[in-house]
Amino acid sequence: MNEIQRAKIILKILNKTYPTIKVPLKSRNVFTLLISVLLSAQCTDINVNNVTKNIYPKYHRPEHFVRLGRKKIERLIKKIGIFRIKAKSIYNLSKILINEHGGKVPKTFEELEKLPGVGHKTASVVMSQGFGFPAFAIDTHIHRLAQRWGLTNGKSVIQTEKDLKKLFPKKNWNKLHLQIIYYGREYCKARYCYGLTCKICTTCYPNRKKPVKTLKA
Repeated sequence: MNEIQRAKIILKILNKTYPTIKVPLKSRNVFTLLISVLLSAQCTDINVNNVTKNIYPKYHRPEHFVRLGRKKIERLIKKIGIFRIKAKSIYNLSKILINEHGGKVPKTFEELEKLPGVGHKTASVVMSQGFGFPAFAIDTHIHRLAQRWGLTNGKSVIQTEKDLKKLFPKKNWNKLHLQIIYYGREYCKARYCYGLTCKICTTCYPNRKKPVKTLKA
């Protein structure tokens, strides 16, 4: 079985397991989606949602966060990991959005990735979930699952993104990103499946006997 055949099986299983999928991060608009994705680095979606549910009803535009200032933003998000660095990024990107983009979140990868604290993965999530643009956001979680499932042998998330985009139709990218994340959390956990127990692993590799070691991105 080659990677193209495995990709078809995986897509079928994921669509059957998650025919509909919800965006895990709560947001009020594209700007707050951007902030939530930025906050989610090295932090769980649940923790981000618990913190932002008390912020977004009152603060949901770049102007709000510029008026707050860095120190007040820090106090609002202090339960989030590396909150001081994230507060600085939120404050500075809010100023840039006001001064250079009319207070709006830009709709291109190039402009998004110029914003403080916004990498390619964050930009991909905003482009797909915020603007509906076909994008395949790859984090270390998806990178390791793609290795385990035999979809890539790339040593970086950049290579994994290229490989997955070749294997799956563009129309599936946005939904597939979330499906893989949910499936990994529920069925193919790093310390539970090891490539030996979940339906995807056993279907794609029925003769696999040894745990699969995945490479760090």
